Amino acid sequence: MASALSGARLVVVAPKVGVGGVGDYSQDVIDAVRPHVGELLEHRTGMPGDDSVADLRRQSAAIGEMVATAPGPVLVHTELSGGAVAAFWGTAGICDDVPVSATIHDPPHSIWWPVRTRFLAEHRLLNHAVHFPLRPLSYRVQRRWLRPTTAFVLTRSGAESIRPLYPHLDVVQVPHIVACRPDITPPQDRPRAIGFFGLVYRGKGFEQLERLRARLDDDIAIRVAGRGTEDLPRVDGVEIVGGVDGPDEDAFFASIRALVMPYGRRSPYGMGYPASGVMARAIAYGTPVICTDHGALADHGDGDGVTVIRDAPEDPDELAVVVADRVRDLVDDRDALTLAGRQVQGERRRGSREAVAARFCATWDRMLTDRR
Repeated sequence: MASALSGARLVVVAPKVGVGGVGDYSQDVIDAVRPHVGELLEHRTGMPGDDSVADLRRQSAAIGEMVATAPGPVLVHTELSGGAVAAFWGTAGICDDVPVSATIHDPPHSIWWPVRTRFLAEHRLLNHAVHFPLRPLSYRVQRRWLRPTTAFVLTRSGAESIRPLYPHLDVVQVPHIVACRPDITPPQDRPRAIGFFGLVYRGKGFEQLERLRARLDDDIAIRVAGRGTEDLPRVDGVEIVGGVDGPDEDAFFASIRALVMPYGRRSPYGMGYPASGVMARAIAYGTPVICTDHGALADHGDGDGVTVIRDAPEDPDELAVVVADRVRDLVDDRDALTLAGRQVQGERRRGSREAVAARFCATWDRMLTDRR
C-alpha cells in the first residue's frame, strides 16, 4: 500500500545552503527525503537578522500560498534554530488542519531570539537588552506561537531537555544526518596529525590552538579548516587551511588522524543541547573525535569512536593539558585508532541518508494519516 506521504506536498522552510550549518543540514535532509514525497517545495530563508517585519509578513504569505495551492494532502516542515525568526514566524499562522513539524536545532528552545529582526540585528546591545531580561516572556511567546506539533531533535540530551518545557510536542529523536562523502584512508594509516574544523565562532575551541601546540610534540601536526578560519591569528606550527569543499575537504580529513573539539561555554542565555554538524562531518569521513563534555557532546563516548573528556576543566591551561594527553593517547596508539575508526563507521551507517530519511518519512506519514 502506498504511503500517505507519496501523494502529498511537503513544504520545507529552511535557510539557504551556506547559511550556517543548518542550511547545509537542511539540504542533506531534502536530498534524502525527496524520492519518498509526492512533491517537495522549498522556501529558503536568509541569514538570521536579515529580515524586517515587512519581510517576515511577505515570507509568511509566500509559505501560506504554497500550502493553500496544494492539490492534495500537504505537510509543512521547518528548520528552527536560535535566530530563525523567518522560519518561526513564517509558520506560526498556518491553519490548524495542516500538520507541521520542525527540526529544533538548539534545544531546549525552538528559538532564542524570537524578535531579532533586522533592526535589532543592527543594534547588538539593544537585541540583548530586549531578549536577555525578557527570557521568561520569550518562552511564553514560543509556547503560544510555536506552530509545529512534532519536533525532531538530533541529540538525546536535547530531547530530554525539551520535553518538560514543551509537553504538548511530540518529540522524535533522530540521528544527525551524515553527508555522503567518499571512503578515504583509515585513520590509523593517515599522517600523524590532528585537526580543528568548522565555522569560527565563540566556544568552538579555536582559542586553544596556541596552548595545544605548545603541549604537543612538534611532529604531531595541527591543521585547521573551515569558513572563517583564514582570519584566525597565526600560530607557529599550526597550518590554517581555510574553507574547504569537495576534493579539498576530502584531502583535509585524509590528512588527520583525529578531529579535536574542545568546546566550551558559548552563551549567557543558558545551556543548549544541539547536535554538532562538525562531528557529523568527521563521521562522514570515518574520523575519530576527541571532545569535551559540553552540552550534547556528553551524549557520546559509548563505543562510537568519540573520546569524551568528562568533567572537562574550565581553566584554559588545564584544559589544554588534558586535551594534549588525550591526543597523544589516541594518535600514537594504532590499535586504539583502528578500533575508533571501525566504531565511527558504525555511526556513519546509523546516520546515513537512507536511515535518517526512513525516520523522517515514517513520522510524516503517521502525521498525515492521523489527520485523515
